[in-house]
This record gives sequence, structure tokens and C-alpha cells, in this order.
Amino acid sequence: MDIKKGKRGAIAKAISIVENNPKAAKKLLKKIFKDSGNSIIIGITGPAGSGKSSLINKTVLALKKLGTKPAVLAIDPTSHITGGAILGDRVRMTESTDSGTYIRSIASRGATGAVSNSLRNIIRVLEYSGFNPIIIESVGAGQTDVEISNIADITVVVFNPNTGDSIQTIKAGLTEIGDIYLVNKSDLSGTNQLFDAVLDYIGDTERNPIILKTSVKKNTGITKFAQTLKDLMVSKKKSKKEKNHERLEVELKDIVLNNFKEKIGGMLDSDKTFSKYLKKLQSKSIDPFEAGDKITKSLLK
Repeated sequence: MDIKKGKRGAIAKAISIVENNPKAAKKLLKKIFKDSGNSIIIGITGPAGSGKSSLINKTVLALKKLGTKPAVLAIDPTSHITGGAILGDRVRMTESTDSGTYIRSIASRGATGAVSNSLRNIIRVLEYSGFNPIIIESVGAGQTDVEISNIADITVVVFNPNTGDSIQTIKAGLTEIGDIYLVNKSDLSGTNQLFDAVLDYIGDTERNPIILKTSVKKNTGITKFAQTLKDLMVSKKKSKKEKNHERLEVELKDIVLNNFKEKIGGMLDSDKTFSKYLKKLQSKSIDPFEAGDKITKSLLK
């Protein structure tokens, strides 16, 4: 298979199948599933404007020098007009694309917390193609960040001194998820205060995450960041199998629940009990919970 050889056109085609053609995606997954699950997934998240794309661009080049073969998936908020992804990230990552790294923007399509449902299988395509690590950049929209940490083996949270609300952001749910916290754009004033604040809030936690400074503009801290990632890739490899088992359990439950949802959705459209209680609900002779319970009981008979 051309995907196995890492041919760009074949990979792009396979990812499009996963995103747009559920039937063909199932066939594809049958072929590649056994050879997936071996790459380390790095999630890079943080508030918009923290300079993630430019940072990833430079880090990918440094990771390549360390003998790895990275690929990047940038999860974009869906473009409302076309339903495709907004390709700003690609533009900012041209350097690493030119060096042979595979970079793809994928639309979030309004899936829970903006993480596309097809993301798991897109990752599998890239694993099958021999990429390791696979870097996922998220938009940084609260819920997404936490979801990324469920998929990633290593989670990196990026801050920059410019976002005045950084300290608030640090408090808001990002304290639990990072393996590495980066103060990026560290050439700006306010860097040291932000670094100290991150150290105060997060450095003392039980997880003991790594806190670093990087500046793309001055090209400082990038090599150290890439080396830290490579070291973490080695240590996370040990717990990868167990983590994969947990993720597959979650995935299987998701699939079964989605199958039920589709099936029951179809049944409700033609269900007499449903329309009977819907009329009662619309005339307010019954409340929504009671109606829901009665319909559920009738379906489970």
C-alpha cells in the first residue's frame, strides 16, 4: 500500500476518506488497524495567540534533527462557509512542510469540544505511514484542550506574556492536563512574571510538570523543548500499552452508543408511542421528563 510507503498523495487521500466517507473508512481501518497504536501522540494546546503554529514549525525541524519523523494535525474551527478547515496554520508552517513533515489541517465539524470524531482514525493512518510522534495542535477553546489530553500521550500547554488573562487561563482547567508548560514568546516583557506564576500554580503539583521558556523570534529554548519531548517519548512508551487499552474501551463504548443513537433516532421517526406522547407534551398535559420516561419504557419492552 502506498500509505505504508509514506506517499503524501496516498496519505492525503486516506485522511479524506476517514473524514468524508464512513463506508470506505471502515474498509480502510480493517487494513491498517493492526499496525496502528505505536506512535506517541503529542497534544499542543493553549490560548489563541500564544504562537503555537510558529512554535510547532520550529520544533518539528528540531525533532527531525533528533532522528524522529513527526507529522502535524492542526485542528481548526470549522469554516462555516465550506465546512472545510481554515488553513491559516498551514501558511505558518511552510518551513517544516518543506522539510518533509506531513502537515494537515482538519476541521473540527462541531464535534464535542471541537475534536473531530474521525481524529482517532486519522491518527491511525499517520501511524501506519510510519510517523512518530504525531503532533496535534488544538485551537485552544477550553473543552478542546481537555479532550486533547485524553487522546495525547504527552500534553503541552503554551502560554505567552501578551495575553493579559494568562493567570486566569492557567487557573481555568489547564492546571491538570499538561506534562510540559511553555511560556512562549519569551522575548516579550512580562515573561518572568508569567513564568513565576506558572511555577507557583502548577510547578508544585503532584504531577511535577516541566516548565520551559521558548522564543521563536529569538530561536531560544526550541532545541531544549524538542529534546524534552524526545526524552518524554521514551518514558511514555512504557505506559503506552495500558493507555491504549483504556482508550479502546472508551472508543468501543462511543461506537456502540452512537450505533444505538442512530438506530433509535430512526425508530422514533415512525414510532406511534413517540408521536402520542409528543402531542401530549405539546398540549402541556404531560411534562418532558415523564414523556421521555414513558417513551423509553415502551422502546425497551
